Amino acid sequence: MKIVIASDHGGFHLKQSILKLLDSRNIPYVDLGVSSEDSVDYPDYAAKVAESLAQGEVDGGILVCGTGIGMAIAANKYRGVRAAVVTDPFTAQMSKEHNDANVIALGGRVLDEAKATATVQAWLDAKFQAGRHERRLEKIAEIENKNFK
Repeated sequence: MKIVIASDHGGFHLKQSILKLLDSRNIPYVDLGVSSEDSVDYPDYAAKVAESLAQGEVDGGILVCGTGIGMAIAANKYRGVRAAVVTDPFTAQMSKEHNDANVIALGGRVLDEAKATATVQAWLDAKFQAGRHERRLEKIAEIENKNFK
């Protein structure tokens, strides 16, 4: 599994903690920024992650901004991206098991380091359960195909 990760200024410190987690688990990743707390526009970084995923360069993505909400909204504008805002290990696990979320978005102003790393670990370890959930993802793809011509 190869991950792409990015943050805005509000998620910079939490992203650094997540990078340490990925390193400790020997998970390859591409860090697309930011490299400081200087103010940036989060849609630019969500787009970088979503494009990398949509082009098949990586298997999943992690986005971190102040709340995770803006990043998820922006990333979900890309075909094939299923970005979920996750706030704890349970929502992360369910996002993968039921929704096959290929991107998670976390809030640097919402989660502390311990909870964030546990949340990312839960997502990394979860597996899509398919079955009845596959039918639902097909319906989402149909909506996407109607709206993204």
